[in-house]
Amino acid sequence: MLNKIIDAALSARIIVLLLLIALIAFGVYAIYTMPVEAFPDLTNNQITVVTEAPAMPPTEVEQLVTFPIEQAMMGMPKKQEGRSLSKLGVSIVTVIFDDSVSMYFGRQMINERLQQVSDQLPKGIQPQLGLPATAFGELYQYTLSGPYTAMQLKDIQEWQIKRQLRNVPGVSEINNWGGEVKQYQIVVDPAVLNLYGLTLQEVAKRVEDNNENFGGGFIEHSQEQYTIRGEGRAKSIEDLRNIVLLSSKGAPVTLGQLAEVKIGPAPKNGAVLRNGETVSGMVIMLKGENGKQVIQAVKDKIKQLKLPDGVRIVPFYDQSEVIDRTISTVKRNLFEGFILVTVILFLFLRNIRAALITASIIPLAMLVSFINMRLFGLSANVMSLGAIDFGMIVDGAVVMMENSVHRLEERRKESPFTAIRVAAHDVSRPMTFGIVIIVAVYLPIFFLEGLEGRMFRPMAFTVCSALLGALVLALVAIPVFTSFAFHKGLPERRSEKSHWMESLASQYEKWLKIVIAHRRITVGVSAMLLTVALGSLAFIGTEFMPQLEEGSILVETRKLPGISLTESVEISKTIEQKLRAFPEIRDVVIKIGRPDFATEAMGINEGDTYLLLKPMTEWHRFTTKEELVEAIDKELATVPGLAYNFNQPMQMRVEETVSGVKAALAIKIFGDDFDQLDRFSAQVLQAVQKVRGAADAQIQLTSGVPDLRIHVDRGALARYGLNVSDVQQAVEAAASGSVISQFLDGQKRYDIAMRLPDSYRQNPQAMQAIMLRSPGGAQVRLDQVSQIRVVRAASEIDREEGQRRMVVMSNVRGRDLGSFVKEVQQNIASGVKLPVGYSIEYGGQFENQERATRRLLVIIPIVISLIYILLYFTFKSFKQAFLVVGNIPFALVGGIAALWLRGINLNLSASVGFIALFGVAMLNGVVLVSSINHARAMGESTYDAVLSGARRRLRPVLMTACVASFGFFPMAFSRSAGSEVQRPLATVVIGGLVTSTLLTLLLLPVLYEWIFEKEPRTESAR
Repeated sequence: MLNKIIDAALSARIIVLLLLIALIAFGVYAIYTMPVEAFPDLTNNQITVVTEAPAMPPTEVEQLVTFPIEQAMMGMPKKQEGRSLSKLGVSIVTVIFDDSVSMYFGRQMINERLQQVSDQLPKGIQPQLGLPATAFGELYQYTLSGPYTAMQLKDIQEWQIKRQLRNVPGVSEINNWGGEVKQYQIVVDPAVLNLYGLTLQEVAKRVEDNNENFGGGFIEHSQEQYTIRGEGRAKSIEDLRNIVLLSSKGAPVTLGQLAEVKIGPAPKNGAVLRNGETVSGMVIMLKGENGKQVIQAVKDKIKQLKLPDGVRIVPFYDQSEVIDRTISTVKRNLFEGFILVTVILFLFLRNIRAALITASIIPLAMLVSFINMRLFGLSANVMSLGAIDFGMIVDGAVVMMENSVHRLEERRKESPFTAIRVAAHDVSRPMTFGIVIIVAVYLPIFFLEGLEGRMFRPMAFTVCSALLGALVLALVAIPVFTSFAFHKGLPERRSEKSHWMESLASQYEKWLKIVIAHRRITVGVSAMLLTVALGSLAFIGTEFMPQLEEGSILVETRKLPGISLTESVEISKTIEQKLRAFPEIRDVVIKIGRPDFATEAMGINEGDTYLLLKPMTEWHRFTTKEELVEAIDKELATVPGLAYNFNQPMQMRVEETVSGVKAALAIKIFGDDFDQLDRFSAQVLQAVQKVRGAADAQIQLTSGVPDLRIHVDRGALARYGLNVSDVQQAVEAAASGSVISQFLDGQKRYDIAMRLPDSYRQNPQAMQAIMLRSPGGAQVRLDQVSQIRVVRAASEIDREEGQRRMVVMSNVRGRDLGSFVKEVQQNIASGVKLPVGYSIEYGGQFENQERATRRLLVIIPIVISLIYILLYFTFKSFKQAFLVVGNIPFALVGGIAALWLRGINLNLSASVGFIALFGVAMLNGVVLVSSINHARAMGESTYDAVLSGARRRLRPVLMTACVASFGFFPMAFSRSAGSEVQRPLATVVIGGLVTSTLLTLLLLPVLYEWIFEKEPRTESAR
């Protein structure tokens, strides 16, 4: 069949050229319409349910809101995991589905479950789905500056900037952070109300009743229909003041006479610092959109905005900068790889036309890959494009072209056209099987799960698309191109000594005779090298993935739980001053607490500090980012009560959304009792801190917050004729303010809140003096109907799979993650004893590493077995199939040695490099064994066939190895953004190909001759 395809292409050469032109056209279209990102979206398929529960403490949020929603989410199809977070005033339930579930179908299922549970939630509590976006969708962040107050800037952000930027295609939401939310406040003293016989509930009812528009249907008059519209809504603060509360001695008593009506800031859940407090906006992209295009559209829209005089939008995080840096790295590596591969082809083929024809397969195969990526919705990023080896892509074309050149140089009695056709027929079968085997080697990557699957599956898809495209092109395009370029043939091959390749072939034959003569020593030395290499794996460092360099630093800070927002801001100002003293830092932005819409739920004791760095060419004191981090670490250590760890913006959000924890290692302790969890967490933290390499080790503090507990005395309430709701409204008004209505100013909406004077909020004792009015008119202090005391309580409650949990977090510096975790596990096993009902799990990057390793250990042997079966059908010999598969372990030797020499840990990227290496190693084995078999079929003895067959295939084997290794050289030695992931993979392939090629050329012929020396020669059937 393969020969028929070649013959059809050669007989319809013009049609082949037209099809290639169509391929180029579709490929160029795919390139310009494909999404472009820095990295593939690594977040899992999760949907969040966010429920605002104003003024409700964490324990109540867990019991009344989180738990019912969690129960409703159980039993959904293809649900993988569920976790939740309950904090003051907010519940966030996260449901993680299998990647095969459509986001919109998942949202629909959750919506249906929420409708079932709505009647179980407290009155007025309305859950809503989180944004249809991922952590990678946080594309663009900015602050506002200008000669305006924090409240005015917030107003501009909310009602002007946000509304217009949300209209940009691809934008899911503009989330606000910090600033002061405008609120119409009614400050009323219960003591004054008592003088007039009023209660807080009655005042709230009067305001609500006097702040409504109404409709009366319509009337008909003079052949026209008049719509009736009543306007009773307050249009100014004066209208609110003139609301009548009651009539006293025939005179109206208005709200303005009994209360102070003013505009003030609503209670804040967060703040943003950038040379003082300011307002921040975050552009969040809809899942699946083109990040680079969305950012550009947002920037274009910002330029068109008509803002008040002096107001400026100042960005501090722009993901397009990371995208540009990483894509620039990919482009440079691919271009340099293309040049190197082309040069290598010319050196071996000794013909510029042959080299250019072979190299032309690279861009054509890449176009096939781009078209497939566009069809399947994959983006162009450092993973999908960064691990493509052009040398591997042209392997099939190299074999095809080398054989054609060889036959043309032999000057047989046949036309050049016939020589090209016959040469293509000779190698089509082994070449096709070799490429199919390389594709098969990549199959384990498609079976990876979780974060590692999302990271490497696009790469495997791109490589396999390019390889299959290159295979078709090698069978169809190479013979056609060759027939045009060499229609007059080639000069007869020059004398053996006239070219370096011929000289090398002669030397190779001598070496081959020597190693065959000393085959026991050859096999013994090879086995010893393999044993040493495999044995050294027990001592090499391991990790999940090398850290992707985003070119920026994010410092996550934690103050003591229970700290006030005011004090948290003051400490953050101190942090900002210390960081601005570093000349390497261009700017500092600190985000405290949570945004207006809870896309994340940091407490006011937590903060994310963005450090905007100057170019490293302007640094004078430090040469690497790690040195700067160490210096910052020492400086922040002087801030009392501050815990912190270092991260990067995208990495932090991915870690948080994927595992719920912002660290490389997360030790989760599960149980029910908070006191017990606190105790075990402290023991685990001690065990972690003892291990060398522990950095930023800390407990995710969830308790210790002062809780002002008001326990209602029902007997006392009954004596005064009061209800719990009377106490509730008074306490809410005294604390954060009770929202009772809304004020409309055109399209703008502001809350109207009723509050008590500040004197009632100064301390717990002041709260006791809040006055209630009984139905009988008696004045009752709050402490007469309740017990008020301060206790320490939970600041947040984390749950996973229905269980409460606490987390001990740690990053790792100065050593590998794998050995660090092993030592941590040993310390915990010996030092922490858990009772029944409590358990420990290890998460974070370590969890991903363990899962990927388990998966590969199962899949790789299965795939190798399938490849063995393919090889059997190729050679019709179990022994020869074993010889080729036997190349795999020997390919490991050079890869492992390269990791040791470069000081690189064994990680998933390096493991994928070994997978790619196995494919090239087996391709060379297939080519060499096929050549020896061909020589035997021509009637040569096994010994002679080994010598002649190996010599005949020296050039294609060396070409294949050289183009594959040199194609990876730019990736192996690049230091640009995004190269961290490519470097281990490329290093393994280059090092492995050195030993694999040597062993293919020397050990495989030795083993072949040893195994088949007693078999009789086979006569040619041709």
